[in-house]
Amino acid sequence: MQRVCAAALLHNGETIINNPGSSEDDKVALQIIQQLGAKITKQTSEQIIIESSGRVNAIKDINCNESGLSARLFTPIAALCGDEVLIEGKGSLLQRPMDAFKEVLPQLNVSLKAFNGFIPFSVKGPLQGKSITVDGSISSQFLTGVLFALTSVAKEPIVVTVKGLKSKPYIDLTLKVLAQFGRQITNENYCRFIIDPAQFTIKDEVTIQIEADWSSAAYWLVGAAINGSIRALHLDQHSLQADKKIIEILERAGCVIQFERDMVCVKKADLRAFNADLTDAPDLFPIVAILAACCTGTSRLQGLHRLKYKESDRKKSIADMLAGFGVSVSIENDSLLIEGRQQLNPATINGYNDHRIVMAAAIGALLANGETSIAGKEAVGKSYPLFFQHLSLLHRP
Repeated sequence: MQRVCAAALLHNGETIINNPGSSEDDKVALQIIQQLGAKITKQTSEQIIIESSGRVNAIKDINCNESGLSARLFTPIAALCGDEVLIEGKGSLLQRPMDAFKEVLPQLNVSLKAFNGFIPFSVKGPLQGKSITVDGSISSQFLTGVLFALTSVAKEPIVVTVKGLKSKPYIDLTLKVLAQFGRQITNENYCRFIIDPAQFTIKDEVTIQIEADWSSAAYWLVGAAINGSIRALHLDQHSLQADKKIIEILERAGCVIQFERDMVCVKKADLRAFNADLTDAPDLFPIVAILAACCTGTSRLQGLHRLKYKESDRKKSIADMLAGFGVSVSIENDSLLIEGRQQLNPATINGYNDHRIVMAAAIGALLANGETSIAGKEAVGKSYPLFFQHLSLLHRP
């Protein structure tokens, strides 16, 4: 949804978004693109229509709230204008590193002011289309922002060379959205991205159907695997979303997954320990940790280095959550080792104002033999405002 909002801003014409997202992060993206010049001509829960000239307005500041993607996506886009723009945020976003901008933006003739590696800071363009090198080892979100911005200023072929890219599925999603708006980018093994405006397709109107979210679905699929059954609708089994990996992980844990048309069916299973590398899907870590806690044996989850700069330090918040449920946890190199249990202890969980910790703990509570208290339930608004409403509809004691 956030990528489509950015593309709609940079598109000269009308964008029709069906099945739009409604999370706090989605609302932030919509607010930012309106500040930067897009107009919303229709907005319902089923459809949003956006009109834009494709040009970015000069504004004084944009506030990204707590959205890391919005900060890293819209900073290069805001720099397309020639004026100085203050990039602001709040909460956990103020602790998330933005160092990559110091290496990337000056290559594109964008200056940084009052920059110490974190928000707030200012940028001053206009951003120019040039071939550059990007370090993708911290987050793919910086590359996403650069690719969006460069498709708007490229006059001739531009090559973006990328080193150490993480979370490749998220870049696949970026390339897909840009292609839907006629801005095809050639990808050479995720090391070179060629932006050639001669290959772009001009469209007056773009209609986008926002996919159902595999990240949100993962909580219900794991909940069913440990204590119930579920049929989840409208999930695309061929999706490019990184968190579709939950299906592969559930199968490794012993679940039988059934796809019926656009429906995914999962039932409670005898779960066994598994190994999973979550380097390219780090947002799954909290709920996969709950899955591992309910498996027989010791599971290994790799990719801990991707967890420090999220809404919380998730290496700590996940370990604390599992300890609260009485689960034995240890760290070995870049892996979390989790010894599963037949039943979890009732617990008092600190949600750390982290939407994914809160939701994972709520699913873990389904296997606890008593009442579990979770602090900070309002954090789910960041990605899934209706989570607890849906949980109350699904849970049948």
